[in-house]
Amino acid sequence: MVPGLVCPACGRQYEPGPDEPWRCACGAPLEIDATPAVPEMPPAFDRDQGLWAFHSLLPVDREVSLGEGFTPLVEAPEWNADFKLEYVSPSGSFKDRGATTTLSRAAALGVERIVEDSSGNAGAAIALYAARAGIDAEIYVPEGVKPAKRAAIAGTGATVVEVPGDRAAVSEAARSAVESGAGWYASHAWNPAFFAGTATTAFEIVAQRGGSAPDAVVAPIGHGTLFLGLFRGFEAMDAAGWIDQRPRLLGVQAAGVAPIANDGSGARNDFADGIQIAEPARNAEIERAIETTDGDAIAVGEAETRAAWKALHRAGFHVEPTSAVAVAGLETYRERDLDSTAEVVVPLTGSGLKTDPSA
Repeated sequence: MVPGLVCPACGRQYEPGPDEPWRCACGAPLEIDATPAVPEMPPAFDRDQGLWAFHSLLPVDREVSLGEGFTPLVEAPEWNADFKLEYVSPSGSFKDRGATTTLSRAAALGVERIVEDSSGNAGAAIALYAARAGIDAEIYVPEGVKPAKRAAIAGTGATVVEVPGDRAAVSEAARSAVESGAGWYASHAWNPAFFAGTATTAFEIVAQRGGSAPDAVVAPIGHGTLFLGLFRGFEAMDAAGWIDQRPRLLGVQAAGVAPIANDGSGARNDFADGIQIAEPARNAEIERAIETTDGDAIAVGEAETRAAWKALHRAGFHVEPTSAVAVAGLETYRERDLDSTAEVVVPLTGSGLKTDPSA
């Protein structure tokens, strides 16, 4: 049986179904009303199952999959870190983790049509997995979205709706459509099933490191879907005794649109367009994740991001600009208080194949 939804803020509970609300009546984000029992850490995982090797830790059953997960964890000696290559996922970004769990829950509920809003990667992932599930998709994107990302969405047969204005206008248009009955909101920012998928990033990092957590993870923050997934995953493993310590979670945002880092810079980092989120849906949880892990959040500018992006390509990592934000941030954190001997993992979130090579 598919579990329902619950509001952590006010305690309201909602029955599962295609017409379930996308947020609580009190305005807060909802969570899946299920707490999987965490077993003892097994000696090995079946990597052929991808992220579904961790099915016992997830509140969603596998219904829709394209083999996502267990992305490579490779040494990056130039940065004294390990990079997790999320960009080799089926649609080219870490968003496939959330897409497989979100569309799996949608399929189990009998959803016939989904709605999502995105600057590109989440839309491409949700559209791809909706196509795999045989579920119609309507994806709202900013007017002028990168052509490669638009093509990736449209190529699945999804309806692409371009919205004038900023990223917030796109979200507002999508939510208005959902409220009008256009479909089930498969939002990577609001739908709790999405975070069940991104939490597997933390599970994999520990499994790939032989059962130990790193000292720190540096990740970009837009809506915080990866950042919060990491937090939830490490928190679950810490509570279950799988790891001895939770790593510091160090976030990186784009200068000019950095509400968590409280960046007052007037210079926008438009090169990293994928994380330009002025009002993250789960802002309070992001701040709690930073506080409870002795973490931090900083903003980096376009020049630093572009330099890191070029360096990554020269080192063999073909990523999009938003991935480079985290690497640029790593250098800043090293200059601040991150010890040179600290074991650090940086997820490289999206493929450079969706980026204009002349950028």
